[in-house]
Amino acid sequence: MLGNFTYANATKLYFGDESLQYLNQELPKYGKKVQLIYGGGSIKKNGIYDEVVNILKANGKEIVEDGGVMPNPTVEKLYEGVKIARENNVDLLLAVGGGSCCDYAKAVSVSVHCKEDPWEKYFIRFEEPACPIIPVACVLTMVGTGSEMNGGSVITNPAQHLKIGHVFGENVMPKFSILNPKFTLTLPKRQMVAGIYDIFNHICEQYFSGTDDNTSDYLAEGLMRSVVHSAKIAVKNPQDYEARSNIMWCATWALNTLIAKGKTTDWMVHMLGQAVGAYTDATHGMTLAAVSLPYYRHILPYGLAKFKRFATEVWKINPQGKTDEQVAQEGLQSLENWMKEIGVCLHISELGATPEMIEGIADATLILKGGYKVLNRDEIVTILKESL
Repeated sequence: MLGNFTYANATKLYFGDESLQYLNQELPKYGKKVQLIYGGGSIKKNGIYDEVVNILKANGKEIVEDGGVMPNPTVEKLYEGVKIARENNVDLLLAVGGGSCCDYAKAVSVSVHCKEDPWEKYFIRFEEPACPIIPVACVLTMVGTGSEMNGGSVITNPAQHLKIGHVFGENVMPKFSILNPKFTLTLPKRQMVAGIYDIFNHICEQYFSGTDDNTSDYLAEGLMRSVVHSAKIAVKNPQDYEARSNIMWCATWALNTLIAKGKTTDWMVHMLGQAVGAYTDATHGMTLAAVSLPYYRHILPYGLAKFKRFATEVWKINPQGKTDEQVAQEGLQSLENWMKEIGVCLHISELGATPEMIEGIADATLILKGGYKVLNRDEIVTILKESL
């Protein structure tokens, strides 16, 4: 039975290979100064930077540069972005890049007028902003996080070995996002497949919980099948526009809060993966892939019915003559086979984690409720050791 819920999503999306032109339609709604947020400079090499800058200038905008956003945005970078926004009194934060740029922009948006330390307020105490918020918009160049249509923001504190996400309310969601699948075609294959697994795991985190019959799970299964299908095509031909556009659209729907409605959710793979990332600075999607299978095999007995359903509905395992556990295990084996096919990491040691880090990573792992089993610290250590 679906529980009581409220659903609202404030983000307007423009999708397709001509979607950037709609930036002209949105920019007049905002003030003169635009803080242009981007990463390491790839958008300057592939021409996207020039396209965006030309549109900004044509609309009479004053551009305030904020480049160098790293794949795992740090609290130091957050402070830098806040300083830039304050000193220039910016009117719009325009993130051009992947989920890290979008996450960073949202963190800046709630911090510019915050009178407290934003790390402590938002990422330690998980409080909501009580100050004015600078609007955020996104031009997406890498897919995976769904950050273009949600209020999520993940920031890393290297000194504290913490990587923490805060899901802000609808007022922090991007006002609009531009999704052009062609902008993703120049990504290195490793980044593409990391994003693909990030998408898939977002769906899993919302799927592996609850025992009732609810619409959200049917939506999740359809999205998972679509991701699996398109990923197989994309790894063979990364230039396949149809596959890449389907992956991009799935990424948005995987985490725009829709399929979480009416049920609990389990985000422990993300908690484990983010703790690994805090120690290794590894690519987010790869950290999720490396801890997923040990975690799912650990909780399978507690959510057996759903893992069986996952096997039959997503992977089309034939249950005839098999026990429920056999079917469920075959489903996880199919997941593992697909992960190998697309080329994601299956062990945290591949990402730089060492046995000596395990205790620290366990300490950095936030324990959440909502899934089929609430882990204790010993179980976290066991799962991390199995992930090595």
